[in-house]
Amino acid sequence: MDTQLLTLSKIFTERLFRIPDYQRGYAWTDKQLKDFWNDIQQLESDRNHYTGVLTLESVSADVYRKWDDDYWIIDAKGFQPFFVVDGQQRLTTAIILIHVILEHLPSGEMLNYTERADIQRKFIFDSKDNGISRSYVFGYEKDNPSYEFLKTRVFCERSSTAISQETVYTHNLTQAKQFFSDRVKALSRSHLETLYRKITQHLLFNIFTISEDVDVCVAFETMNNRGKPLSYLELLKNRLIYLSVKFDALDYEREKLRRAINDCWKAIYHNLGRNKERPLDDDRFLLTHYVVYFEKAIADESQTDEPMRYRRRYQADYASDLLEKRFIPKNVAADATPDVRISLEDMYQYVSSLQEAVEMWYKMCNPLASDLSPDTQMWLDKLNRIGMDQFQPLVLVFLQCVSAESKRIAFLQAVERYLFIYSLYYYGYRYPYFLDGSKTLQLAIDLDNNKLTGEKVTRAISDITSASLKHPHFIKELRDRFKSESFYDWTGIRYFLFEYNLDLQSRSKTERRKIFWPEFTEQKIDFVSVEHIYPQQARHPYWKTHFDGLAQKQRTALRNSLGNLLPLSKPKNSSLSNKPFPEKVGKGDSVVGYRYGCYAENEVAKVTDWTPEEILKRGLKVLSFMEKRWELELGDDKSKKIMLGLDFLT
Repeated sequence: MDTQLLTLSKIFTERLFRIPDYQRGYAWTDKQLKDFWNDIQQLESDRNHYTGVLTLESVSADVYRKWDDDYWIIDAKGFQPFFVVDGQQRLTTAIILIHVILEHLPSGEMLNYTERADIQRKFIFDSKDNGISRSYVFGYEKDNPSYEFLKTRVFCERSSTAISQETVYTHNLTQAKQFFSDRVKALSRSHLETLYRKITQHLLFNIFTISEDVDVCVAFETMNNRGKPLSYLELLKNRLIYLSVKFDALDYEREKLRRAINDCWKAIYHNLGRNKERPLDDDRFLLTHYVVYFEKAIADESQTDEPMRYRRRYQADYASDLLEKRFIPKNVAADATPDVRISLEDMYQYVSSLQEAVEMWYKMCNPLASDLSPDTQMWLDKLNRIGMDQFQPLVLVFLQCVSAESKRIAFLQAVERYLFIYSLYYYGYRYPYFLDGSKTLQLAIDLDNNKLTGEKVTRAISDITSASLKHPHFIKELRDRFKSESFYDWTGIRYFLFEYNLDLQSRSKTERRKIFWPEFTEQKIDFVSVEHIYPQQARHPYWKTHFDGLAQKQRTALRNSLGNLLPLSKPKNSSLSNKPFPEKVGKGDSVVGYRYGCYAENEVAKVTDWTPEEILKRGLKVLSFMEKRWELELGDDKSKKIMLGLDFLT
């Protein structure tokens, strides 16, 4: 290995850099950007800063001769092409910052006695015969979705090729450019020159050039223990590409597999990062796919207790299995034993399955932005709001296996009803009728293997829900639970109140939404989204008058009873909740009262005074809605009073 300590200016002397396909994209976010920026700001002008290791691999002639846009600069100008094996995050960040500095340099001015075009030619791109063709000095391999994005959105160059997919990595590129733009725009000319000098002359990299006898995919995997750690998904991509060249197969077959891997990961990163406000977790998706796809090999046949077997399967160290037991070199060798051998076709099918699954995974997790039918969108949105972690494998498999709209809706309704009933009863695990992750996973596996139909899966969930409701102790313990613990502490309170508000909206015959789930569930210090109408700090004379003669325990029960809890259309400062009821409703020029809020607030605003009797009346009303909406029976009004904790009222 060749090892040197060089500045960025010397590194970018007659070298061409490409980030290879086995690398992840640009993964730095605000934390790493702030660290990088602070390192530069704290660097004294006469000092150097050791930035880290930059590991390079020489690109062979048979590879770079296919680079139509770049061959001229390699052939005519003698540029040496390299793949960046390690250090791409730091290198990308430095180049983005240099480009931002150039963007903020006044037109026609030089920087440290150097023309803008010369700086651009050294670090960004060079032009053939000063024409429109470009050879980018630093960038990604051409089939990487970040290739066009870096050129057009970061370097602001024109391109005849449209950006096919945006990913969490392309989003990070945009964020990095904006991060530096926000800081550079306030700098004076002299500060710009100092900043440029620090980046190009005082950041030192340890350069390692890997010789041909070193396997670069293995080197990449070994070296990436610095900076932001690789996810299992990123490690898996590198491993599959590495193994793709190890098969004893024709070159075009191995090349087809490598393209399939790259196409799959493009689709994965695109779909996981499509919702920029809420990117999906890499490893959550990979685990969900894994537990169904590899179910046969994961099963512990020595276990006779079925629930325990599948619980162990679901909680297995899937990353260790994928990277240390399954996708390893000895398993793709021609002499591998049949029980562990992986063929090229096996890997191709696995990659194809991943790509198909991630497209549905995005729709499942972002239904309102998908092309699914409106009813499917609606019920998936409910599942995402109530929380369906243990059902994710089953929901994914069902949506992939069953296309009939009516069957999908029936299934999603059954899952939502089950999850709501389960949320009501804190001790649900005590009853054998409730599902655990192992049972839902078994349903997913049986559906995927055609051992069960979609209708039978739906019926199984519905039967389990009905059996739990018929348990002799269920309703009694449900009443006892809420009498002692209060509805305010119920984990499902926001979901329930949101659904109640949606019901009022539907009956108002208007499509206008007045309350939005992300805002409703946002946690802010000193702000509330579930209001105690009769407040927790009831010091105002209004409350003392209307709740006079009650014991402290009774007043506490009234405060936390279901009928006294109200969803707010917008989180409000907790100090507002202590006001008397007429002020909460809103009067005069006020536009923050219940009468201007969501449908549930509007309903309460019609009441003249808020009293213990009104709390009981509203509590009975919303419990009746619960019975109808989720098809359960909570008993007569006397039983419901006990459940509301208000049986002391006549």
